[in-house]
Amino acid sequence: MCMSWHSVAKHNQSHRAKLLGRDQPPMLMVSTDQEGTWNLCNLMDEKVLDLQVNSSNKRFCGSSKGWVIIGEENFAVTLLDPLSRTKGKEEKENSIIRLPPLITPPDDKGGALKFWTENYEYYVHKATLTADPILNANECVVVVIFGHYSNMAFLRLSKDTTWTYVDEVTGICEVVCIENKFYVVDVWSRIFTFDITTQSYSDIKFVAQGIKRTPFMLQYLVALNDKEVLMVHRLSELDEDDMYVTKQVKIFELNFDEHKWIEKKTLGDIAIFVGDNSSLAVPASNFPGYQPNFIYFNHFNDRAFNNHELQYGVDFGAYDVENQCFLAPYSTLTKTMIKMAQCPPIWVVPTFRLI
Repeated sequence: MCMSWHSVAKHNQSHRAKLLGRDQPPMLMVSTDQEGTWNLCNLMDEKVLDLQVNSSNKRFCGSSKGWVIIGEENFAVTLLDPLSRTKGKEEKENSIIRLPPLITPPDDKGGALKFWTENYEYYVHKATLTADPILNANECVVVVIFGHYSNMAFLRLSKDTTWTYVDEVTGICEVVCIENKFYVVDVWSRIFTFDITTQSYSDIKFVAQGIKRTPFMLQYLVALNDKEVLMVHRLSELDEDDMYVTKQVKIFELNFDEHKWIEKKTLGDIAIFVGDNSSLAVPASNFPGYQPNFIYFNHFNDRAFNNHELQYGVDFGAYDVENQCFLAPYSTLTKTMIKMAQCPPIWVVPTFRLI
């Protein structure tokens, strides 16, 4: 079932005051078989919105603050506001922001430059924003995880013309900003923190030791508030079709006093959304249609699995934390769209900017 663009806008306008200051639910952005066209799926109502986003058929390396993030062929980074670039509507001038290129991979005997030139969409593994780059440009910092060793770099949107590279930590999985402080989790589940200052950045401080790592495990960092930080472990295995699928999910909470992770058996009313997007959590009771105590997951950045083109429509669904089981709580139409997608689907939190 489809909902018109005007209905979406009208509904958003009437509820704008109610939503102000509250979490908003994510929607699923899925590429179509038409070049440069994406659909938005509202999973709460099991509807596909009757609007199509104009964008290239490239993988999005991030989704944050209502914007999607793209890694370009010259290793530059582009920010794009999807709802300002819908089919049949005039594109807003400020709906796309082009950032400078990241450092070029070395042209060494190992073939790094050749590999990343051929796989440039994966050079930036994940990216995030600290604020809306139009509404709050002075507070917007773009942070990217990139390259063979999953290094980190950042750019202060209103100040910097080049990237600043943070070389002290590698193997990074995700970065979140909490109360102007950045938290970083690596592949060993270790967590670090640092501040980005007006000059550069502060010394990186160790916060908590990691958890024993197993092969094909992904870590996601989720900030509930400034005192509650969660980590989601997602373990994948090969199925009978030689495809990587999620087989196990665990949740841990950061104990700031004891500097360690504590396994958590319930999320209560919270629903978590992970994938190539910046991981996010919302109170499910505010948004009927999403289940509390669930983790909704999408395609992951499987560069290391060497299985990009086959993974998109296979590994998606939800994990029921209480009953410790996997479900596919999507409509038949949404499932079919995901399986036919030309690019990895991604969670986005729509914003309706008036400027």
